[in-house]
Amino acid sequence: MAARSHEDRLNLSAGIASVSVALILIAAKLWALFQTGALSVAATLADSALDLAMSLGALAAITYAARPADDDHAFGHGSAEDLAALGQCLFILGSAALIGGAGAQRLANPAPAVPMSEGAGIAVMALSIALTLALVAWQRHVARATGNRVVAADSLHYLGDLIPAIGAIGALWASRRFGLGWIDPVVAISAALLMAHGALRIGRDAWDALMDRAVDAETVAGIEAIARGFPGVHGHHDLRTRRSGGRVFVNLHIELDGAQSLHEAHAIGAGLKHAILARYPRADVIIHKDPV
Repeated sequence: MAARSHEDRLNLSAGIASVSVALILIAAKLWALFQTGALSVAATLADSALDLAMSLGALAAITYAARPADDDHAFGHGSAEDLAALGQCLFILGSAALIGGAGAQRLANPAPAVPMSEGAGIAVMALSIALTLALVAWQRHVARATGNRVVAADSLHYLGDLIPAIGAIGALWASRRFGLGWIDPVVAISAALLMAHGALRIGRDAWDALMDRAVDAETVAGIEAIARGFPGVHGHHDLRTRRSGGRVFVNLHIELDGAQSLHEAHAIGAGLKHAILARYPRADVIIHKDPV
């Protein structure tokens, strides 16, 4: 229980850090947008607003999914993470459409406006990059320590935010140095496309989990290899897997010597379960024993 409590505290700290960084960046980027009027800054502001919504959803999902199984939820509460991810997908797609449309409209202008007060925007984008790098470093540490896929996914999302932020710095610098106003809407459109791509990927993974799709082939092959080489196991069949949030559910039938005692059969099954959990610690494993 102590180890699990420590993991829960680590996951919670990553969620709180994510929400805090998003709030700081929203305030800073709002100020930068008023100073510059740059669409590239608006794109990163919208992304930060979505980051906040996603981080709040992730924090709620982490808290709820950590609840133990009960009579009404025999397989736990991990699907809350997947439901939150689907909602995040819709928010991101809507924001990407708005940013992309505004960028296209400004790009169609024969003389796109050159952003103002570029220095303020560049300073805020630099702050955004520094805070995002620090957050990603902590999230990856937590994900490695706990195996929490929500934290790992949130880390990848924030890592993807670095591209629009760096692009916004480039657009503001080029606008100030060369008066190239068209770069700003181009960066905004590019950021919108990246956001839409990420949203579709997140939504697809969440949908697959909710539809009980089998886990990736590499994990299935790894489980099969463990079962195939385990002492006392003469074969296996009917391996079924699915994912719910950060947890993988494994249902496996193994073939044992029917002449051995129930005690011996149980020991082989328990040993195999521990071997699978050693390789995949976030798994929930059920093993059925059949005679050869």
